[in-house]
Amino acid sequence: MSLPPLVEPADELTVDEVRRYSRHLIIPDVGMAGQKRLKNAKVLCVGAGGLGSPALLYLAAAGVGTLGIIDFDVVDESNLQRQVIHGQSDVGRPKAESAAASIREINPLVEVVVHNEVLTTENVMEIFSGYDLIVDGTDNFATRYMVNDAAVLLGKPYVWGSIYRFDGQASVFWAEHGPCYRCLYPEPPPPGMVPSCAEGGVLGVLCASVGSIQVNEAIKLLTGIGEPLVGRLMIYDALEMKYRDVKVRKDPECVLCGKNPTLTQLLDDYEAFCGAISDEAAEAATGSTITALELKGMQDRGEDIFLVDVREPNEYEIVSIPGATLIPKGEFLNGSALEKLPQDKRIVLHCKSGARSAEALAVVKNAGFSDAVHVGGGVLSWVKTVDPSLPSY
Repeated sequence: MSLPPLVEPADELTVDEVRRYSRHLIIPDVGMAGQKRLKNAKVLCVGAGGLGSPALLYLAAAGVGTLGIIDFDVVDESNLQRQVIHGQSDVGRPKAESAAASIREINPLVEVVVHNEVLTTENVMEIFSGYDLIVDGTDNFATRYMVNDAAVLLGKPYVWGSIYRFDGQASVFWAEHGPCYRCLYPEPPPPGMVPSCAEGGVLGVLCASVGSIQVNEAIKLLTGIGEPLVGRLMIYDALEMKYRDVKVRKDPECVLCGKNPTLTQLLDDYEAFCGAISDEAAEAATGSTITALELKGMQDRGEDIFLVDVREPNEYEIVSIPGATLIPKGEFLNGSALEKLPQDKRIVLHCKSGARSAEALAVVKNAGFSDAVHVGGGVLSWVKTVDPSLPSY
């Protein structure tokens, strides 16, 4: 369905703007009026990572008058494979600042607002209220639900995207005209069920494919042209090179945007709602978590331990802790890993950051290995505190 333009047009375009945007101006559906609307628009991009990079670049090139960037992270070398708004010289620099510099180079006529901070329940409503449209480039469920809830409560549309390995998804959520994210996903998936891009990887160019679709949807909403992805979920398979869309209907029983909503304000804790790890894993890890330095001490003292890396084989090939045996988490969940564990050694588990090893620890403890422990912070902590010469990812 077509929708009215989201913003009113600016009073005029300068001579420089007419020259710059001439290829837009000669498109009948955009024209002078559409470009003036883009100039008058205020768009916030949540995240300057894989999806945020192409989205910000093309929003800037398109002439969106005010671009906000919120991101608290810094540029890491492993980001450069897909986060094209950053360069080698930006490694170690705050992503929001790096992205802002690239935007100013692409289009100095755009006003850039930098939010170099974590998006939280304390600041999300205030930050979102200053923008017409939100582009969601986040990569975790807790922030996705918070973005959705804040947008619905403020009556603002947002363009959502998701990527994993070779697969991408995109949609427009606008509760006034269609479903919200909770209509599609009423509950987050069980902890550990859906790997993150950091765990499973993502084809770099997939970010450009999905990020450009998000910008296309943003332009349509701002100018009132075409039929936006409201009530539709676009699914992209890069390996098969297939696009398809699925209808998403507004859930009349949705707790947030349904006929009788019960969720009328932000949750206090979105991390708890999404469950970073399961209750069983949290219980198992209590009192059974060691640091990377403590693991190094155990190795140096020659303690009789059996160190297990529960990541995937491709992660193990990138970097591994010396002495670790690879047994992926899936083998713990299906039980096949237990026969590989020695009965006469203390089991020490680790993963990349500690979440997957905590899940595996719960299985191991339930199997009777009561003195088993896992390494909080995993490989990331080992590289940071024990051996910085190893690559991170």
